[in-house]
Amino acid sequence: MNPDHPADPDTSAAGDQAPLDPQRAPEDDVYVFFLYIAGMGERSRRAVANMTTLCDRYLAGRYELTVIDLYQQPELALGEPLITAPMVIKKLPPPRRQVIGDLAQTDKVMLRLKLRRDT
Repeated sequence: MNPDHPADPDTSAAGDQAPLDPQRAPEDDVYVFFLYIAGMGERSRRAVANMTTLCDRYLAGRYELTVIDLYQQPELALGEPLITAPMVIKKLPPPRRQVIGDLAQTDKVMLRLKLRRDT
C-alpha cells in the first residue's frame, strides 16, 4: 500500500456519493480532526495544506483541525492507533475514521472520512 494514497476499504465509487451540503447539515455539527505529522517535510506540509483546503471548502465554520507534530509533542499521540505519519483522524461526529498519506486525493479522503453522504 502506498502511504501517499489514502487507504479506503469502501467499495463505493466516489461518483455515487455527494459532498456534504453546508446548507442541509445541522448547524451544530462540528467536525473534529487531528492531523499527525512527523516534522515539516514536504509530505507533512502537503498534508496540512490539503486538509486545511478540504475543511475550508466543505466544512467552513464547522470544523476544528489540530495539527500535532510527533517530533515536538509525541505524548499527544499516546493511545492513538497511529500507523504512520501523516495521518488524520476524524473524532467527531461518529463514526471515528482515519486516513494516511498527504491527503491529495480529495474524493477518496472525503469518502474515507465519511464527509460524503448518499444523494
